[in-house]
Formats: sequence, structure tokens, C-alpha cells
Amino acid sequence: MNKIRKGDEVIVTTGKDKGKRGTVLRVLVSTDQLVVEGVAVAKRHTRPNPMRNITGGIIEKEMPIHISNVALFNSATQKGDRVGFKTLEDGRKVRVFKSNGEVVDV
Repeated sequence: MNKIRKGDEVIVTTGKDKGKRGTVLRVLVSTDQLVVEGVAVAKRHTRPNPMRNITGGIIEKEMPIHISNVALFNSATQKGDRVGFKTLEDGRKVRVFKSNGEVVDV
């Protein structure tokens, strides 16, 4: 079970995009990296390819960042927070915030 999943709202803790918030679009498990919406945007020069219906030009693309450079956003405290695991009475394993013990997934 991963601490950060697709669809989570995260905040960047280090790097050039420090302080930015966004949702996780993809999780690259093999390299421990994430693609976050609006974070680590690079410009890519693309050639037109009429066979694939691709127009040429400069496109902006989100690049992956390491999972250690983000923290899960806690809406109660309005800050990034660490995540732990807890087993409920019915046997389910859920993610909880370390600061206040609130359950992340419902």
C-alpha cells in the first residue's frame, strides 16, 4: 500500500516548485516518482506529424518528480503532512495523517 496515490492532493516541499499544490496524475512505481499537475513543467519542441495527427510547436509537459519531494496536503491544517498506516476494528488498513491521526481515505 503506497503512502501517496493517484488523485491525492500534494504540496511540493523542495525544489524550484516549492510550495505549489496539485493533484497526482500518475505514480511511477519502478522509480518512486510522481507526475503532479502543474508542477515541474518543461517545454518540449515537437515536430509536426500528419500521420499521427500531431501539430508541431512548443508544448508544455509535466515531468516526474521524486516522491520524497512532496507531502500529502492536509486540508484541516492547510499544510503538508506525513502519512502513516492504521488498522481499523473491521480489519481495513487505512492511511492516517501523523499530525492529528485523521483518516485520509474514507
